[in-house]
Amino acid sequence: MNRVRYLARGLALGASLALATNGAAQTAPRTATPAKPAQSAKAGTPTKKVTPPEFKLVLEPRATDMLKATSAKLAAAKSMSFTATVGYEYPSKLGPPIVYTTRYEVTMQRPDKLRIVTPGDGPASEFYFDGKAMIAYMPAEDLVAVADAPPTIDAALDAAYRNAAIYYPFEDLVAADPYTALTAGAILAFYIGPSGIVGGTKTDMLAWANDDVFLQIWIGADDKLPRRIRAVYRRDPYALRHEMELANWQLDGAIATETFASQKAQSARRIAFASPAAPPPGVVPLGKAKPAATAPAKAPAKAQ
Repeated sequence: MNRVRYLARGLALGASLALATNGAAQTAPRTATPAKPAQSAKAGTPTKKVTPPEFKLVLEPRATDMLKATSAKLAAAKSMSFTATVGYEYPSKLGPPIVYTTRYEVTMQRPDKLRIVTPGDGPASEFYFDGKAMIAYMPAEDLVAVADAPPTIDAALDAAYRNAAIYYPFEDLVAADPYTALTAGAILAFYIGPSGIVGGTKTDMLAWANDDVFLQIWIGADDKLPRRIRAVYRRDPYALRHEMELANWQLDGAIATETFASQKAQSARRIAFASPAAPPPGVVPLGKAKPAATAPAKAPAKAQ
């Protein structure tokens, strides 16, 4: 898995990473003069040119097993809280992209409680869902939008997206079935290798792709929790990069009932629960994209 979510370039990167991981990547010779064909034992007879095998898109079991383990742990948690720090690129007038960062403090309780507090950068916002209603609150402006909601977290987030373009990059992690949400339409998955620098813990890196997005994911080697997710989207004409750091994980802790409500939001000035702006072209949020055989989705990539 929201506010932000290219395979042509991503698959090329994936192929390079896989070959490099397997020790098969080769360095091009530093010369403009083509090499002469090698001569066979029989003078004057060049050997047959060997063509390297074509890279094939595969779902490597080691990678999919890691995603299953992570998904199972998240799905089994009756409650959880974590911090998601999201960096996403945006084109500048000079050309090179500028990076913006947003932090989310997330608390959820299955099957029908969710709170997302976004302190900034950018406009601060709060989102509450209590099984009956969903509330989008802007504390600086003291504005609130309230709408009836379906009775589950998955359905409420889907309704928030359809009705108000509210979309969080970690939605797949709080879904009832994270594995299905994370791997929908997968055409490539492979293990990259270990890392010890993300969140101060040992992680395993893997790559995953469908027809809409190429992802690199860091998963805790011991706790199986996702620590970093990096994405590039196929329909994004700029191939901008999006990255999410995940920290402060707490699973199955006690959560007070009042966590999922806000007295300040209840007394704020009401506005319509509706999409604030037309969607930007090119990027489709992970989990919201239609299958490749259908027309490209025109949904927004993020909601501010």
